[in-house]
Amino acid sequence: MAAKSDYYDILGVSKGASADEIKKAYRKQALEWHPDKHQGGDKEAAEKRFKEINEAYQILSDPQKKSAYDQFGHSAFSPGGGAASGFGGMGGFPRGAQQGRWGPFTYTYTTSGGEGGSPFSGYDFGDPFDIFESFFGGGSPFGRVRQVPRYSLTIDFMDAIKGVEKEVEIEGKRRKIKIPPGVDEGSRINFGDFMLSVNIRPHEVFERDGADIYVRVSIPFSLASLGGQIEIPTVDGEVKIRVRPGTQSGTMMRLRGKGALHLRGRGRGDEYVRIAVAVPERLSRDQKNIIESLQEEGL
Repeated sequence: MAAKSDYYDILGVSKGASADEIKKAYRKQALEWHPDKHQGGDKEAAEKRFKEINEAYQILSDPQKKSAYDQFGHSAFSPGGGAASGFGGMGGFPRGAQQGRWGPFTYTYTTSGGEGGSPFSGYDFGDPFDIFESFFGGGSPFGRVRQVPRYSLTIDFMDAIKGVEKEVEIEGKRRKIKIPPGVDEGSRINFGDFMLSVNIRPHEVFERDGADIYVRVSIPFSLASLGGQIEIPTVDGEVKIRVRPGTQSGTMMRLRGKGALHLRGRGRGDEYVRIAVAVPERLSRDQKNIIESLQEEGL
């Protein structure tokens, strides 16, 4: 999974920047990358950058969070407070997290610093448009006034990949809504009379970065050495791929077009398979003899 950009680099300030310098840098970057006014033409890229800018400002404008970031980096705000696993450490809810429900909508909040965890673990960055409008005194400098109510809805990982129809209650009325395939964490959908922000539950096998899917697969030492065929899970079901002889642990393989649907645009992302070579914990006497003979030959 792609590494997150440094928050100081995102805002274009040095690590020793003052609070006023950070605020000025945020104002400049947020106005430039606001999706309603960005001149680049790629609205999806502008929204992604706008979200990054707001994340950076939330952390660097708060002395406590800034101090944690300076010491631990992005891991200070990831589930487990740096005890990440897999590709991005998205191993379910952070320690101390609790989940609430209001009608069909769910929300997650974290208690301050679960046992052994960071007090910022699982930090919710919130809606970047709320932060933007709050910064400008509750109103957008572009004159846009959002009067429609906004809600959030949590859906399963595969529902985000395939799309799903949900029945929800809005202002006392039940209605069916369609979530398009390819929605990502934080995607905002305008249904006309209300705005919906989508949250996605982590998956036990797959992780996601944009339209790309990541999966980790363990293979035995013998297969890594001699090569062969293995079955790989994808969001469309299992597929068979060939492992080359001499494959090293950590090798990354790409399956073109096996990722998520691009929400805005055509085609799909890719799936990246990271190979982990499993080392047996226990060996029989014959197996030990074989390994020792290989060791003597320098293998």
